[in-house]
Amino acid sequence: MAIFIKWLFRLSGALIVLLVLAILVVYYLASRSLPDYTKSLEVKGISAPIEIVRDNANVPHIFAATDADVFYGLGYAHAQDRLWQMTVMRRTVQGRLSEVFGIRTLEIDKLLRRFDLYTAAQRSVAVQDARTQTALTAYAAGVNARINEINRDALGRGAPEMFLFNAPIAPWTPADSLAIVKLMSVQLSGQLETEVLRARTSLLLPDNDRLSDILPDAPGSGVAALASYASLFDTPLPRFAEGQRITDPLSPFPSKELAGASNAWAAAKHRSAAGGTLLANDPHLGFSAPTIWYLARLQLQDGGVIGATIPGIPSVQSGRSEDLGWGVTSSYMDDLDVYIERLNPENPEQYQTPDGFKAFRTRKSIIQIKDAEPVTVTLRWTDNGPVLPASHANLGTITPPGHVASIAWTAFAPNDTTLSAGIGLMYAKSVQQALSALRPYVAPSQNVTMVDHDQIALKTVGAMPRRSSRHQSQGRMPTPGWIQENRWQGHSAYAANPEFLQPLGGIVGNTNNKSVDRPFPLHVSFDWGDTQRVQRWQRLMQSRQVHTRDSFIEAQLDTVSPAARTILPLIAADLWFTGEAAPDGTPERQRQRALSLLAEWNGEMYEHAPEPLIYSAWVRALQTRLIQDELGPLTKEFTHVEPLFIERVFKDVNGASVWCDVLQSAPIETCSDQARLALDDAILWIEEEYGTQLESLRWGDAHQATHDHPILGEVPLLRFFVNIRQSTSGGDHTLNRGKTSGKGNAPFQNSHGAGYRGVYDFADPDSSVFITATGQSGHFLSRHYDDLGELWRRGEYIPMSLDADLARAASVGVTLLRPSP
Repeated sequence: MAIFIKWLFRLSGALIVLLVLAILVVYYLASRSLPDYTKSLEVKGISAPIEIVRDNANVPHIFAATDADVFYGLGYAHAQDRLWQMTVMRRTVQGRLSEVFGIRTLEIDKLLRRFDLYTAAQRSVAVQDARTQTALTAYAAGVNARINEINRDALGRGAPEMFLFNAPIAPWTPADSLAIVKLMSVQLSGQLETEVLRARTSLLLPDNDRLSDILPDAPGSGVAALASYASLFDTPLPRFAEGQRITDPLSPFPSKELAGASNAWAAAKHRSAAGGTLLANDPHLGFSAPTIWYLARLQLQDGGVIGATIPGIPSVQSGRSEDLGWGVTSSYMDDLDVYIERLNPENPEQYQTPDGFKAFRTRKSIIQIKDAEPVTVTLRWTDNGPVLPASHANLGTITPPGHVASIAWTAFAPNDTTLSAGIGLMYAKSVQQALSALRPYVAPSQNVTMVDHDQIALKTVGAMPRRSSRHQSQGRMPTPGWIQENRWQGHSAYAANPEFLQPLGGIVGNTNNKSVDRPFPLHVSFDWGDTQRVQRWQRLMQSRQVHTRDSFIEAQLDTVSPAARTILPLIAADLWFTGEAAPDGTPERQRQRALSLLAEWNGEMYEHAPEPLIYSAWVRALQTRLIQDELGPLTKEFTHVEPLFIERVFKDVNGASVWCDVLQSAPIETCSDQARLALDDAILWIEEEYGTQLESLRWGDAHQATHDHPILGEVPLLRFFVNIRQSTSGGDHTLNRGKTSGKGNAPFQNSHGAGYRGVYDFADPDSSVFITATGQSGHFLSRHYDDLGELWRRGEYIPMSLDADLARAASVGVTLLRPSP
């Protein structure tokens, strides 16, 4: 027995030693790819030395003798810190993820092959202006210089993920950068799902008033009644069919609720306490680790430019120069239409057009799959656009037999000059020059808020489809593709896009709200991204005669929900202080405690408070109760509370209170009944998830920001090292927006928000500030992987200065790239 124990100890000790050695080997291999920021390196393709100064936040300040060399330096810096992220984005838009990740990403690849965005990007290279082509070529050379350095010096394959996945890195090309611009269109667009959901709901709710309740228009002039979806076709449609959605973290296809958002606003000199123009911007995208944003400063020959870049793209998306500041928000322009194409019953390889049947344009595409046989996909196009599978975005649920669905979308443009517009914006010296520079912009459509030293402006940019006034659905639902009036008639002129220059009030901005009230077809959109945050923004902007950088920061970080302030008095009106005495531990007593807490609440979605969680759970349960009998299984598609719907129901707008009555039951339920039952549902859910002590609840426990690694984030143990989770304030309808996931057992996780914040003060430009949500590095062993995250969570910023001496004073390293002989 003693010998057995002795050998057991020896064996256990040996296993521990082997485990430690294995961990050390893994750490060594992974750490080999950590960038060395202090070095001198000879590279090909530059005309003179390039200096990359990393300030104390690891923001690269790039100095060179020519602009081409500056873009070369940016490409090198992006590849140093985000090579894996760039590689995955490129593979995504190419439809080549399955070569690395196997069968799990096959459906994503099939869709991207059908979109054929990479081919469009390749064709778009030739139409860029000369300055942009120079930037693209130099940037690609800089990325390739880093790839060559990794291969030559065995630098851990460039990223630790490369040891886990066999992902050979091809040289970077100019088309790759343009393709990533197009990939951003995918990530920012929710129009396809919006159209399909309206059609599916229309099939269940033939009453247009009820459709307007659950899918309400933004307040403003009403829209003329449209035909129901079923009336557009002479073929029977399914009343309901279960839908599908790709949920893989690698999918670039967002749900419509997470299809992009943002805030931006500007103040003219007479509304600024210091006498200089002001601009704030916080674009919203899905959270990830690392964030999509990368801070950089480019010292161009015309002056410095600093702000947020996207790895893979050689431009500053939101930032400032010495003369101009700019920020972006999703415009929600309706730049995509879904068409139902009728097949020829005699020949399914043909589809109907206004002039008769016509053959699909087709091409076969082979998708290589790791550990599986290749799959051949037949790509098909109509005159309107690519044909999509019935499984995507629930298209099959609204497509009649003998038909297929296709889409027209501005992102498919093969002569896309969006990047030329972006590069031109960095060189603009004034608002007027910026407006001119943005003319070639195509997609994704954005609102660009801009300031110079004297003027402020907001311009919607992007190609706006020109539709016939006789379009059957006005672009709101899929329509027959063979009817000429439903087809696009080109694009509107740039001058037709909304523009606000030097408004008399001295304030301009956008929270994805309805920006113009125009009749169709110059309406821009029917589906806007915000009806709530704009109310709070208006109040904060108009509550001061003049603003400062700090007041703009205060507004950017504001966590008061105007939706809560509107909805809570409506749904609790018949419940406040009306309950009879009840003993502890009973549902009645819990309801009274919840109502007492909410009665004293001001609508602030504060992470350490219990009220935001009680309110959020209540209205979520309430909406489910109101719609589940009318919509049945379709209820699960309404993952987020629509405040306008709740308001319409409880104010009985156009008879909307009918939603409170359960159709299948004999009694007539009132809205007060539903509110009380929903509160009980919410309290029961809270008790199961967080315990019975309502006063001890924390909104931040439920509303954690989920900066998860899209590939390693679900791997046991490893996820604790690669995911960044933070308790956060805010919510779906606060200016400091933390959009909840609406999914599963953690519906209030903060999954979509301001990954970048910037405030630019032209009274003292070097006092401008910015921040990102994680850190500069994509390497999870780097201290710069998450070092900015805690500052971001606390609402703090770092200096956004073009002072070269300040950058050098506390730099974490200086890289010198020298021309090789």
